[in-house]
Amino acid sequence: MIVALLNQKGGVGKTTLALHLAGQWARQGQRVTLIDADPQGSALDWSEQRAREGLPRLFSVIGLARDTLHREAPELARAADHVVIDGPPRVAGLMRSALLAADLVLIPAQPSPFDGWASGETLKLIDEARIFRPQLGARFVLNRCDARTIIARETAEMLAGHEPQLLAATIGQRVAFADAARTGRLVSDLDSNSPAAREIAALAAEVGRIAR
Repeated sequence: MIVALLNQKGGVGKTTLALHLAGQWARQGQRVTLIDADPQGSALDWSEQRAREGLPRLFSVIGLARDTLHREAPELARAADHVVIDGPPRVAGLMRSALLAADLVLIPAQPSPFDGWASGETLKLIDEARIFRPQLGARFVLNRCDARTIIARETAEMLAGHEPQLLAATIGQRVAFADAARTGRLVSDLDSNSPAAREIAALAAEVGRIAR
């Protein structure tokens, strides 16, 4: 399965979710490759920091920020159970290539109506890709969210009434994600039973069920 995390809006947590999904599946014994398709190379930076910290490599991170991704990703998928693509913000050619490579697109959105509206460009690209790949799946995932707030509930209600559907699993606004990223770690490295780690486990399980 090839899962791409995409949103034309930057700063929604694509890299954080991509790394943690890959890490969760890898810890379950699955073979995972993460493709860093963002020219900023944040996932590659995280991988290099992890190596400097002397931590074990859980999965491969490969930089492929080019519009031939749709040809190269399926080749990588032959040797993996999951390929996770950390997509670019506002690079239409790269995003189209990632969409043509993917089996499932996850669209991270933060609890704000503006994030839902800003995702419109991404949804148009998904519709275009489905002309060539009608089986392409897509879901919203609510990230950096405090489910107790009114705005989070309103955003969830807004996204729930649209296609793509909203995943049931949500990821909270937690300092643990920033603390982990600085040292090339995942939240499960810090505390495998923390709320953040449990949220990631729930997200990975739900995405895995969709892919079956």
